[in-house]
Amino acid sequence: MAQAHNSLHDEVAERLRGLIFSGDLAPGQWVDEVQLCESWAISRTPLREALKVLSAEGLVRHEPRRGCFVNEVTEQDLDDIFPVMALLEGRCAHEAASHANDAELQAMARLHAQLKAHATAGRIQDYYATNYLIHEAIIDMAGNKWLAMAIGDLRKILKLARLQQLNAPGRLVQSLKEHLRIFAALQSRDASAAQEAMHDHLMKQREALRHLKSQASRMPVRRTPSNASKN
Repeated sequence: MAQAHNSLHDEVAERLRGLIFSGDLAPGQWVDEVQLCESWAISRTPLREALKVLSAEGLVRHEPRRGCFVNEVTEQDLDDIFPVMALLEGRCAHEAASHANDAELQAMARLHAQLKAHATAGRIQDYYATNYLIHEAIIDMAGNKWLAMAIGDLRKILKLARLQQLNAPGRLVQSLKEHLRIFAALQSRDASAAQEAMHDHLMKQREALRHLKSQASRMPVRRTPSNASKN
């Protein structure tokens, strides 16, 4: 019975993550527990247990007498998180270069061929999808469950920001170059070079996001004409 109870709150936690990552529960939004319980035909207990899990992951925050709210990621958060991600994923690339076998590198070569094709065609969303598979493959090759866990937790926080760094001018081409540099180091089993290349790749992502933010802040605000100005 306890196992079924646990699986229910795990399922509820996954559904909540889905709402948050899709934007149906937006950053800063209050989580309406009553509405969710009615909609999903569940009691408050598994929902509250699921919210505790998401709170521990940093996806929601609990405010006394107010309830739970979806967390918001600030520019300072990004400044703090990206160097940590660069260290973690850099170490992953180091261990992957040390442990990779020929079959894994052949699979990685196929993924990079797809990545290059998407970049050439300007297919940004397909590029994102293949990029994710490459990073996951490197984590798998590293074979370090603690690194994988730490990276996974931080990725959840970054997903809150709904980042689109490939929209920065020239970023798609630059990202491909960075990936090919990482792959070359993996192929040569050069652990130090792989670590450095991955670290640089993550920090370049932060630079691209900062550039996009700066561009957006300089764009003029479009004002809707008043009724008087229309006449």
